[in-house]
Amino acid sequence: MSTLAADYEKTDMGTIQIAPEVIEVIAGLATIEVRGVAGMSGGFAGGIAELLGRKNLSKGVKVEVGQREAAVDVSIIVEYGHRIPEIAADIQNNVKRSIEMMTGLHVVEVNVHIHDVHFKTVEKPEEEEIQVRVK
Repeated sequence: MSTLAADYEKTDMGTIQIAPEVIEVIAGLATIEVRGVAGMSGGFAGGIAELLGRKNLSKGVKVEVGQREAAVDVSIIVEYGHRIPEIAADIQNNVKRSIEMMTGLHVVEVNVHIHDVHFKTVEKPEEEEIQVRVK
């Protein structure tokens, strides 16, 4: 994958180039906005970046950018109890709308890959110590 989009806008003032990494960040942010998404599922590199304390906003996102179009793949972890087809449809709509609005590229497909289900852990309240009063 190149660092610059295959085609770019030419204006009277010069050229406008959008790096694929920018589109990945837009797609990642649009994905985590959706209710029911517990997180993004990235590969080994994404996990290493998080261990080093860096926030990887494009974790779990892959894009292909053409001359005027883009295709996006997002890999997510869903929260238990939410309807997966609804979450996936919401992601597709939000990612498509965000990329098209911000970049002007036409998004031809948004593929959603569900990698895991996150279960909320129930925190147990600490048991109060029972004080025995002996006189």
